[in-house]
Formats: sequence, C-alpha cells, structure tokens
Amino acid sequence: MLCPFCQHTDSRVLESRSAEAGCSIRRRRECLNCQRRFTTYERIEFVPITVLKRDGASESFDRSKLLRGMIRACEKTGVSQTTLESIIDEIEAQLQVRDRHQVSSVEIGEMVLQYLQDVSEVAYVRFASVYRQFKGVRDFAEALNHFAAS
Repeated sequence: MLCPFCQHTDSRVLESRSAEAGCSIRRRRECLNCQRRFTTYERIEFVPITVLKRDGASESFDRSKLLRGMIRACEKTGVSQTTLESIIDEIEAQLQVRDRHQVSSVEIGEMVLQYLQDVSEVAYVRFASVYRQFKGVRDFAEALNHFAAS
C-alpha cells in the first residue's frame, strides 16, 4: 500500500475491523519508511451503476453527489450524516443486486424519498421539492397530502 505521506510502498497493518455495515474492511496501517499512520478501506468492487438523467444523459452512480443532496435536505433536522450514509448504503446495495445496472434518476429519487419519509418529514418535503421540481405552493400541498396519506 502506498503511503500518502512519503509514497513508500511498504506498510504494516496495525488493526483491521469491519466497517460500513460489513461491506468493507477498515485497516489502520503504519508506513515502514516514515512511521506515520494512515487508514485504508478495502471493499468489494461492484459492477458500475449507470444513472440515466432526465435530460437523456447518463453518468456513473456517485454516492457523494447523492449524499450532498440528502445533507442539504436534512439541514437543521437533526438527522445525522451516519444515518444518511447508511441509507445510501442500502440504496446502493439494492441497485447492485438488480439484473440491470442501469437505473433512472427518477427511481433513485423515489428510493430516497421512501427512506426520508421514515426519517424526517421536513427532509422528505425538502428533497421532494428539488427532486420533483416544485413550481409553487400547490406542489408543496400535494406532497404534504401524499405524506399524510402514507
């Protein structure tokens, strides 16, 4: 493993533990050259997921982009980043087990809304307003009615 500080290629593993709900292994390492410590993560390499956007373009699934949107929706709601990361882990796991590795942004948005519905009403409405491109108060009222009916 390449040391991020001195670029030396030899290091020793000091500690290993399961991370991300068992989906990866966190390793604490020490460089044999500069003796500085650093952390690495080992995870299974999955088949890349392609996201079809509304405008017809396609791009690779980017969990950090999804996390940023969810964080924005959850600002000042008390929902922790750990909770959001575990939601994204579950969504990504659901996408990986599908036969097709191409998914529409609409499907991902609906999956996020299902999880946010259980986590925070405010985050649900905020995310829905951006994802569903609300144009006015009527759109918010419909979302609130849908939320109340669920």
